[in-house]
Amino acid sequence: MNEGANAETYNLRLYVAGQTPKSLTAIANLKRLCEDHLAGRYEVEVIDLLKTPQLAEGDQIVAVPTLVRRLPPPLKRIIGTLSDVERVLVGLDIRSRAAP
Repeated sequence: MNEGANAETYNLRLYVAGQTPKSLTAIANLKRLCEDHLAGRYEVEVIDLLKTPQLAEGDQIVAVPTLVRRLPPPLKRIIGTLSDVERVLVGLDIRSRAAP
């Protein structure tokens, strides 16, 4: 992680339930999105609710897969496989490096 960077660091949590096709798709889409738009400015934690169901309550998870942006504030959530990149970028308020 580049702690001294001027750009904000995004702290993201992806909640999944096992290794289902939807979960695996969401993980792959999130990795690609982060590398394309947040390279060097993100931390991702993948939480499998089949292994640690108690973590769902803290972020009020009602469906999976769900992506939660914990930092920078405010907290934001997106439910689904994250395949619509534009919707995810808007939903998480992420600005691409290429954007002015």
